Amino acid sequence: MDLASVSVNLTDLAAEAKRPDPAEVYDLLVLGGGPAAMTAVLYAARKMMKLAMVTYDFGGQMAETSEIENYMGYRFVTGLDLTDKFKEQVQQFDIPIAWGQKVTAVRRGDGRFTVETDQGGAFQARTLILATGKRYRLLGVPGEKELAGHGVAYCPTCDAPFFKNKVVFIAGGGNSAFTAALDLVKVARDVTMLNFAADWQADPILQQAVERFGDRVKRLDQQHVLAIEGNGRVESVRVQDRRTGEERSLPADGVFIEIGLTSNSEPFAGFVELNEKKEVVVDCATRTNVPGVFGAGDLTTVPYKQIVISTGEGAKAALAAYDYLIHRGLL
Repeated sequence: MDLASVSVNLTDLAAEAKRPDPAEVYDLLVLGGGPAAMTAVLYAARKMMKLAMVTYDFGGQMAETSEIENYMGYRFVTGLDLTDKFKEQVQQFDIPIAWGQKVTAVRRGDGRFTVETDQGGAFQARTLILATGKRYRLLGVPGEKELAGHGVAYCPTCDAPFFKNKVVFIAGGGNSAFTAALDLVKVARDVTMLNFAADWQADPILQQAVERFGDRVKRLDQQHVLAIEGNGRVESVRVQDRRTGEERSLPADGVFIEIGLTSNSEPFAGFVELNEKKEVVVDCATRTNVPGVFGAGDLTTVPYKQIVISTGEGAKAALAAYDYLIHRGLL
């Protein structure tokens, strides 16, 4: 199954789903659309909770992962196929979904929470699950925003086919960068990794996988990316060697920014406790410091950001929200 077909299916899900009622006070609002959020919806629906979902998209990072070999039940599955499987389970239930909406603020008052969105929506619930995940971190150099979608890319799974027989650079030296290299070396003519640090931070197994391609993937460390250059399209990347101070412009058809992720927690700052990484602080039962508010998935302080962990945390969060309501006589 390709990206286009999955996108159509997920759009169909949103189109078919009824919209949340702003006048309704739901038992639970699930914020997010990744594996943690979708699993939470499944468990909450099976508990017969009155719930709704607010999400900008479906699948999250899972939908942008090319190959998954460590999710139980599958020796191998693409992120798109697994997203579709999750979607099918959510689709079993008549869940109101505010799709294509980003949460902008959360307020508490009168024994309920109000969630506001960038589309003017305002939805109410007695409990919340925060599961908005993470997003790509920006490099923050001249040319990045201007050339985004015109040679600057963040998702190799989505965009690698557009760089067939092209010269591409990868900014980064961690797991994201090495995973991108494995995707791009299959299609690009020339792949070069640019790492700011002296050491490569990726897991050894990923480094070994890239090393098997030999000179087809070049690795340059201690390179400071100064700018991405081009007139309407990427033409070169300007770098500075941190050892010598030398600057040079390297001809390029594309630049993939792979320097990790940042939490989608801005709407929750000042509402729940965040750590220094802007992750939502949760305990072993997914509870935040605000009674009735739970967190799940990559957004939280739970270590080891993996799909299987996110799904487990999503299930825990739904069950914790159910217990919270039951013990207060609200169900």
